[in-house]
Amino acid sequence: MKRRVKKLPQNFVWGAATAAYQVEGATKADGKGENMWDVYLAKQQKFSPEPASDFYVRYREDLKLAKEHGLNAIRLSISWVRIFPDIDGKVNPLGVKHYHELFQACHEYGIEPYVSLHHFDSPQQMLVEGDWLNHKNIDRFIRYAAFCFQEFAEVDNWFTINEPISLASGQYLGGQFPPNLYFQVSKAVQANHNMLVAHAKAVLKFHELKTTGKIGCIHALKPVYPITETSENIAAAARYDAYNNRFLLDGTLLGYYRDETLELLQQVLTANDATFTIEPGELEIMQKAAPLNGHFGMNYYRSEFIQEYHGESEDQFNSTGDKGTSAFKFKGVGEFVKKAGVKTTDWDWNIYPQGLYDMLLRLQHDYPKLPTIYLTENGTALKEETPKQEFEVINDEFRIDYLDQHVDKLLQARKQGVDIAGYFVWSLQDQFSWANGYNKRYGLFHVDFNDQKRYRKQSALWFKELGQTLKGGDRR
Repeated sequence: MKRRVKKLPQNFVWGAATAAYQVEGATKADGKGENMWDVYLAKQQKFSPEPASDFYVRYREDLKLAKEHGLNAIRLSISWVRIFPDIDGKVNPLGVKHYHELFQACHEYGIEPYVSLHHFDSPQQMLVEGDWLNHKNIDRFIRYAAFCFQEFAEVDNWFTINEPISLASGQYLGGQFPPNLYFQVSKAVQANHNMLVAHAKAVLKFHELKTTGKIGCIHALKPVYPITETSENIAAAARYDAYNNRFLLDGTLLGYYRDETLELLQQVLTANDATFTIEPGELEIMQKAAPLNGHFGMNYYRSEFIQEYHGESEDQFNSTGDKGTSAFKFKGVGEFVKKAGVKTTDWDWNIYPQGLYDMLLRLQHDYPKLPTIYLTENGTALKEETPKQEFEVINDEFRIDYLDQHVDKLLQARKQGVDIAGYFVWSLQDQFSWANGYNKRYGLFHVDFNDQKRYRKQSALWFKELGQTLKGGDRR
């Protein structure tokens, strides 16, 4: 298979991503409190997060593998309830100790940590009290964030909240995330807005504390294209784009919502008898914080193709990898459809590298004061068997081709002047998946979840080969 990417730019950040709950395991270890997934998964009795990838114990092993395979960075998240087991209570010194040791190990291996404060894992008490719909929880988040900024001074690169849109939609549209509500559009939009306010307040707190380093937010951006160029399909694409992309980008990067964004979002709200509220003073906070974002995290996996739709909403979620079992119809917004010639994964995600390029150029055009971008997640899931031999390397050429195409589009965007300085593959190792369990494998390193042995994949060797070009790379 022909490779597109031959060399990486000089000083490029070349990393892999993880999330605390998806890799750590140790769900009851060392005084950890209860988060919303602990309760939900125990009731569901479908998937167990224990021991996940056992990263709480095996982080040195994984960091060593990362170093040996050319990585210079890793995305991590902190589990809020390891720091504050009681959301309103005292600090847990064992949780603090663990993360100090983890960050120290990162630096020992020459792996720069990029750390998120919240990655889909609200404390259970926060969920019970309304999660991000309750403004009290924003204040709790700022308390937690301020502690981390001051305590973990060894961290230079921070992100506040990972993928607000995925969290809000999973909780209030598709029902895959607790509290498992279905197309409650008012709550989804309100939760997104409130998370933008929480992000802004955390950014202001970061600078108020005169913390060194940089801080930003991570958004999952999903370009959407009309399946045919009719006025109805173009309008459907614009409405979904306002919900999934524009609303969050405006709030984060501008600190306000442009009139066209609000007009399109209002069409979504009206079609679903929904509303959302901006409290007095919130836009002022957001506008003050917007220029203080030191970097911006973009997660990209897929694009969507859409047609007009006015029936009832429906979200059939493919949690098994049985190809062709998903469907998404959003009342008054649009229906996702497949485009001829565009390949899909077993989980029905479109493989469309052009969407990454298009979105990067759009960011540059629409948000000229945008800070440095990192592609903080990109990858594809495969079904993989555990090797029978200890040193066998797993053939995942399909993944290499996916990654190669997307990195190539990223580098093309750089040549067009987009300030994108790094790439994080999702994921470093195979991990627990929130709504898919363990059969959805993304890692550079295969994990046998029976005994936690790690196996290399060909994609890890591809990553290593490119990582070796960094010293001689051209800046552009």
